Amino acid sequence: MKKTLLAALFTCAATAVAQQATDSLSAVTLGEAQVISTRAQSTTPIAFSTIGKAELKRQNYGQDIPFLLSRTPGVVATSDAGNGIGYTSIRVRGTDPSRINVTNNGIPLNDAESHTLYWVDLPDFASSIEDIQVQRGVGTSTNGAAAFGASINMRTENFSRTPYIELSTAYGSFHSNKETLKFGSGLLWGHWTLEGRLSHIGSDGYRDRANTDMGSYYAQIGYVGPRTLLRFVTFGGKETTYHAWDGISREELKSRRRYNPNGEIQDADGNVVGFYDNQEDVFIQDHYQLLLSQELSSSLMLNAALHYTYGKGWYEEYKNWRTLTDYGLQPYELNGALVKKSNLVRRKYNRGDFGGATFSLNYRKPRLSASLGGAFNYFDNDHYGEVRWVKNYIGELLPNQRYYDNRGRKNDANIYARADWRVVSTLSLYADLQYRHIHYAITGTNDDAWNVMDIHETFDFFNPKFGATWDVHRGGQLYASLSVAHKEPSRNNYTDGFLPGMMLPKKERLFDYELGYRYRTSRFSAGANIYYMVYRDQLVLTGRVNEIGEPVVENVPDSYRFGLELEAAWQICDLLRWDANLSLSRNRINDYTAYLYDANGNWDVTEPVHIGNTPISFSPNVVFNNIFTLTWRGLTASLHSQYVSRQYLDNLGMRESSLQAYFLTHLNLNYTIPLRMAKELVVGATIYNLFDNKYETNGYAQTTFTRGQYGEISFQHDPRYYPMAGINFMLNATIRF
Repeated sequence: MKKTLLAALFTCAATAVAQQATDSLSAVTLGEAQVISTRAQSTTPIAFSTIGKAELKRQNYGQDIPFLLSRTPGVVATSDAGNGIGYTSIRVRGTDPSRINVTNNGIPLNDAESHTLYWVDLPDFASSIEDIQVQRGVGTSTNGAAAFGASINMRTENFSRTPYIELSTAYGSFHSNKETLKFGSGLLWGHWTLEGRLSHIGSDGYRDRANTDMGSYYAQIGYVGPRTLLRFVTFGGKETTYHAWDGISREELKSRRRYNPNGEIQDADGNVVGFYDNQEDVFIQDHYQLLLSQELSSSLMLNAALHYTYGKGWYEEYKNWRTLTDYGLQPYELNGALVKKSNLVRRKYNRGDFGGATFSLNYRKPRLSASLGGAFNYFDNDHYGEVRWVKNYIGELLPNQRYYDNRGRKNDANIYARADWRVVSTLSLYADLQYRHIHYAITGTNDDAWNVMDIHETFDFFNPKFGATWDVHRGGQLYASLSVAHKEPSRNNYTDGFLPGMMLPKKERLFDYELGYRYRTSRFSAGANIYYMVYRDQLVLTGRVNEIGEPVVENVPDSYRFGLELEAAWQICDLLRWDANLSLSRNRINDYTAYLYDANGNWDVTEPVHIGNTPISFSPNVVFNNIFTLTWRGLTASLHSQYVSRQYLDNLGMRESSLQAYFLTHLNLNYTIPLRMAKELVVGATIYNLFDNKYETNGYAQTTFTRGQYGEISFQHDPRYYPMAGINFMLNATIRF
């Protein structure tokens, strides 16, 4: 039994150097044991999709991971630059990124303060991923930020059996380019392996000046022993992107669709006379993971990890007509007039340390699988800003003078116990209990220079999950589950101060009910899942953004998401495969009161406006994907179509502030050529937005109101949009030795 379990652990580490080991290590992929405690299995009563390495390779030509996941149910991907490279984001079931838990090898990747993973900090990470599992709903207990609508669980590449070198390149529209070098040693001296990757991605972006320049690396060293698998993994990179954080109006979509207002330099009359060259975001991030899998017995496995992430960077902005006192500067006299506002350049810095440990003890028997796991993580982050230049300034402008300076610290600990018990041959019961403790503090001055913060918050959450899976017939499963999740507010929820009197945001609670059916044969699979997610004090997007383009949220006491997810895959014949999925949902806030600015009132304070029952912002009622894949000899061709229904930019449910429905089609072609001097050469082309549709996937509302003589309310809509590229292409080539 022990020999069989070891074979399952170490299959991908074997090579010709140790042929006997190769023969015995062939059951499952290496590294799976290190993340199995956070992964959904075939009997787990939740909705999930797993995207394998082969599928990722067929799409990975420069676009970020959110776009590579856009074929899965209920996923909407967005891009500031308009072509899926640079600042991108993802929503699942209408849930915004700060509520989507992301891990790699079971280690949290979400920023501990914003709760968001900035994918721009992980360029070409898809080239080092074995697979990705997207769990919709609360999902299984995981480490890091709470999963409040979905979780994305990534697993880095397994060791290769044999040495290899791989070179790939891609080039396409908007001077987009990607270059990747990968290599692996195979098994050395019977125990050691070494693999690595270097990548560069660049693009001018679809929108004006939305250029991106990103470099990244990945390396792992592994030791394979009789009962032990030990890996050291490091990855990271540097990104430089020109800001495309501001949207454009509906009129501008018609007249100058690619216009990017970021970096505008205005004269005294407000006319744009140029653009600031250094309106850039620069960030460096390095991750280190030490992963251990230790077999304790034939049925007991210990997984443990230590991790550390270091990040630092800044973004620089040209700002027009800024009040000097907000930046700690005194007004000055110029030509006999007192100047209180002036154009200036500011730079905001961010430097943070994130580290911790995770563990899981996994027990496996034919009728019982159980895990005991947990983690402790700490986070320490400094935020500060400097004024770099002021137009016509008369006075002393001290170098490195900070106009705000604050620090965020967070301790996050959790422990969970999970069991999947096959009571009889056709029925499994599932239980997952998690306790989580968080302490978060913000001290110092906010970036408005006058708001002194001294926030100390402690949260204790109990998150139970229960379910059952019934094998109703051969190949068919019926499952049901009830899950409870809690979530603490993020840093921006505290600092944006979106409510009158700057009330502190509240924690959130979610009850997630899931009922589903799965069916699988050798050539056909299908599934249906009904979910009902009931929220208390959900933090929803208001449709406004803060000064740097980040979405502002607010608590709503009572809201829900109710939906149906359908998916199917049919291998029609050896040449043709058909995949499709459909998400139908109703997403509502009960008895909503919006906080809006009075267009004729005080712009420093929002006022309550009662709306009633209304749809939740950025939550489409329909998301549909259809994929045809043709495989013939060395040719693989796929045609992917996606439909996303109307999305409202705020919670008022008015068409004047909404994203119109869109339908897209992408064509991907790859041809594999065998070579004598190499393993293979793969060449291909991808045409995005094949029918050149004009569409937008993201925006913000800026809605205000006025009161009439008799108290009647009228709304003024001034939405902004992030336009996406029309028809565009990428050519690619990969050679493997």
